[in-house]
Amino acid sequence: MNVSRSSQSFVLGGGRAPNRAKLLQATHGRRPSPLDRSLTTLPGVGPALAAKAARLGLSTLGDLLGYMPFDYRDYEGPSAVSELALGEQATVDVRVRSCRVHPTRRRNLTMLECEVADDSGPMRAVWFNQAYLADQLTDDTRVLLRGTLRAARGGPVFRVAEHEIRRGSEQADGRHTTGLVAVYPATEGLSARKLRDMVWASRDLVQHALEPLPARIRARDRLPGKADALTVAHWPESIEQVEPARRRLAFEELLLFQLALVLRRSANREERNAEQLREPGELIARWLDSLPFELTTSQHEALGAIDEDLVSGHPMQRLLMGEVGSGKTVVALYAMLRAAEAGKQAALMAPTETLAEQHYATIERLVGPDLFAGIESTRLGAPVALLTGSTPARERREILARLASGELRLLVGTHALIQDAVEFEQLALAVVDEQHRFGVRQRGALDAKAPGMLAPHLLHLTATPIPRTLSLTLYGDLHTTALRELPAGRKAVQTRVVSEPERADAYELIRARLREGRQCYVVCPLVEESEQLQARAATHEARHLAAGEFADFRVDVMHGQMPAVRKREAMARFVSGETNVLVSTSVIEVGIDVPNATVMMVEEADRYGISQLHQLRGRVGRGEHESLCMLFAGSRSQLGNRRLKAVAAERDGFKLAEIDLQLRGEGDLLGTKQHGLPEFRAARLPEDSQLLEHARRWAIELLAADPELRDPENALLRVALERRHGAAEATPIAA
Repeated sequence: MNVSRSSQSFVLGGGRAPNRAKLLQATHGRRPSPLDRSLTTLPGVGPALAAKAARLGLSTLGDLLGYMPFDYRDYEGPSAVSELALGEQATVDVRVRSCRVHPTRRRNLTMLECEVADDSGPMRAVWFNQAYLADQLTDDTRVLLRGTLRAARGGPVFRVAEHEIRRGSEQADGRHTTGLVAVYPATEGLSARKLRDMVWASRDLVQHALEPLPARIRARDRLPGKADALTVAHWPESIEQVEPARRRLAFEELLLFQLALVLRRSANREERNAEQLREPGELIARWLDSLPFELTTSQHEALGAIDEDLVSGHPMQRLLMGEVGSGKTVVALYAMLRAAEAGKQAALMAPTETLAEQHYATIERLVGPDLFAGIESTRLGAPVALLTGSTPARERREILARLASGELRLLVGTHALIQDAVEFEQLALAVVDEQHRFGVRQRGALDAKAPGMLAPHLLHLTATPIPRTLSLTLYGDLHTTALRELPAGRKAVQTRVVSEPERADAYELIRARLREGRQCYVVCPLVEESEQLQARAATHEARHLAAGEFADFRVDVMHGQMPAVRKREAMARFVSGETNVLVSTSVIEVGIDVPNATVMMVEEADRYGISQLHQLRGRVGRGEHESLCMLFAGSRSQLGNRRLKAVAAERDGFKLAEIDLQLRGEGDLLGTKQHGLPEFRAARLPEDSQLLEHARRWAIELLAADPELRDPENALLRVALERRHGAAEATPIAA
């Protein structure tokens, strides 16, 4: 291909640096950059096509040149017609002799047949459903064809996959048919071929690409220039050139994103002050001594990190993640009691009533009624309350009054905590559990409950272990603490993948455990996008089991479609031991703690993700008895079976999270495409995890030396950051 490019050699570290003063002047509006022009300035791109491109995030020529291919087709140069073999893919350089359109026996299918030839001989070429090409492929037109020679009636035909027409004496450039041909992610109405044409039409503008990386980064890491990297990414001469170019562009993406996250974390700390809580005192010491168990090493480390945050005077922004049953609630309660001991208030917000009720029960059990006796204020009543949408009106009024007066120090609840009527006297700390299930506005509404200009300390909890790669993208603006140990006494759960022929034996095993006095969960199949259908499946299964396999035992049902009071009643019967088998949907995934439940049976387990299966499994093995989780596969999905085998073989949630990330990709994990995970053009996670960590280190180093990126060598980096993520000082910076 004949491509106008600044340097096709692409030697690592050898890219040319454009004139930084001119580029800086252009990016600040003194002289518009050609890359800021609309796509409609390209030949053949009108408003309708531009609107389709906008669905891919492409509005300007700069966006277009930053749009990376996801694959390349390696096409050899033109072959002679006489050398073609049946079944062989090839490119030919031919001249059109004649064309005509044929109807076919299939409805809505037309065939364009052309007689073509080169110096070695003639052949027939056919296109399907492209009759409009007959007007372009006039007699004597020169054309490059890419396709496959097939046997047919009347002799072999060349089925065309790609073509390029030579205009007059102009040589075809081969962008679609020869050499390494880039393949771009397409959308309805905008094909990869059209995108290739649009990128090709913009090729001379590559030289205007902003070079944001400071010279010392490019020199130390031996990185090529931006213009060279873009040129190679779109029009490589060899496949070996592609990966260094992609990594150069990926590093830039990741560096800009990490700069935005580090700046946001800094802004969150510096822009607002928080209560500067004193060191732990008598109340905390008394509470720690009263705990009926020993804290793990990980828990002690988490308490130390929280102490450092709370005495700093800056708002704590910490993510506490850990295994199911690793003791996150105890650590959260410690932070809440730190606020209460200082005469302030703390709140814990959970996404569901079931989880809020479980937290409340745990906190009430661990905070005795006399814990606050003799500590600062003796007017306190019960130190903790529960507020949800199901709280009776009279009890709700009492809670709100005690909260507004400051008498109530600790509050646990759901979204009900952020209603306008809920007023704290001095909210100093907020705990948000499973924070990815709350929206930004919901978390912000809780943040706004703090008094005056102060911000509350924020502790985010998640029971889903998050791989470091994902943590640095989703939560890079938070300090992260992981609880990797399980408390003493927790039993490892044996996990088996059970086939349908083994079902009868599985039921007999469960009955044996029930006769020993244990209890069992049966989790009904996940019905995609229909909680109502899943609830119906659970109800049907409960009736079936009660009349059949578990007729000698008490079977109950619980699902998300039930009224809150009925769910509480069902759960209370199971906790008390009145119910032997609880048939449920995945509503039991979090917040349920029944030590006597030692068996779980998950139907159609291959429908669930690894992290969800791991959380479901965490409902058993919470007591002194050996526990078992049986996973039944409902299909023969290869990916589903790989997930089940991974859960059966691995008990470490953090390792499972890494496996899940590898199997599903970063955008799928935890449903994170709906929760702020950025979409990168060149970077690929988790494959680029080391590059991400490297970019993180560079971001921290750069901002430590130049907190606002005001030094001349960082000027263009700042410009790129503002263009990609908003003003460098802004908070929050858009992801």
